[in-house]
Amino acid sequence: MKNFEFYNPVRVFFGKGETDRVGKECRKYGKRILLSYGGKSIHQSGLYDRVKKNLEAENLEVFELSGIQPNPRITSVRKGVEICKKEKINLILAVGGGSVIDCSKIIGAGAFYGGDPWDFFTKKAQPTSMLPLGTILTLAATGTEMNHNAVVTNDETGQKWAVVDPHIFPTFSILDPENTITVPRDQTVNGIVDMIVHVFEQYFHPTPETLLQDHLSEGIMQTIIETTPCLLAHLDDYNARATIMWCGTLALNHLVSTGVEDDWATHNIQHELSAIYDIAHGAGLAIIFPQWMKYVLDAIPGKMARFTEKVWNIPRNGKTDGELALVGIERTRQWFHEIGAPVSLGELQIGSERLEEMAHNAISRGPLGTTKKLGESDVLQILKMSLS
Repeated sequence: MKNFEFYNPVRVFFGKGETDRVGKECRKYGKRILLSYGGKSIHQSGLYDRVKKNLEAENLEVFELSGIQPNPRITSVRKGVEICKKEKINLILAVGGGSVIDCSKIIGAGAFYGGDPWDFFTKKAQPTSMLPLGTILTLAATGTEMNHNAVVTNDETGQKWAVVDPHIFPTFSILDPENTITVPRDQTVNGIVDMIVHVFEQYFHPTPETLLQDHLSEGIMQTIIETTPCLLAHLDDYNARATIMWCGTLALNHLVSTGVEDDWATHNIQHELSAIYDIAHGAGLAIIFPQWMKYVLDAIPGKMARFTEKVWNIPRNGKTDGELALVGIERTRQWFHEIGAPVSLGELQIGSERLEEMAHNAISRGPLGTTKKLGESDVLQILKMSLS
């Protein structure tokens, strides 16, 4: 295990009815609130009216930024920063999934910066502060409600890049599973894929002697796998929604990555895929991750064999680590297919035309990964393997 520093200041309010504390929580930080959200879903579910009622009950002045897209754009960030500066916003309240929250994090940091907020992504500048940020999560997926990550797409350049910085933790997050009950099946599936792959990328790593982290990760993975069939059969099951929501948060609040050299190559490859084709993040991960597993298998055969035994409960039966690992990889791909996720680019009508471009862009800031360092030719090979 490696030395580590763990810091997570996010206050979480979890459970049924916790949404109604939002007005009192926001009031602690000032009177002027920027309410950020995406499209029509929070209006259709009644959540918008519920939140506005709570804010107005505390006599808060509410400004709005709507229309934040899936795969959020830097143009939305710039609009939000402009509102924050002009209206002297005291707190941002992000109501939505990972896209809305990620966008709001960079808006909050951009409010204290004189330049273009895209500078945070190009490393021209670093966040030094952020407006207080409250979140009401409506889609269990990214874990952004309890971490210091944000991913944004630049509409002009086609780049989809991440910022990871301790200044962009939310101040508080309201996790009310009732707010996820109306999420449709396809988005539910994409969220489940995203969260389990988050755990994968902190579990499949080259760091030795990480027994506790391995057990924590395996427990989250097993819980996701066990709960998913029930949830997909009954999308309005509160207990299944609650379990999946908390799994998504624990999957990426960075607890399971303490002391390990985690590997985010797959996420970086997928970012290039969705930057060009604007596909759902979870869909891209379901396609790419099993192919990454095959490509790096020779670097960590023992860990992948353990995964097959511990998570999929498949006995060794005399197989070598490599042989058993291949069984686990295929079972993972099969499970993605069973829950309704795509497992090939061909399923999304994506061909080979732009693979070289994606591979080149993916390593524009250096080689990817820790399990096996991936250059442009490696990424290209993984993308080619993902075609069918």
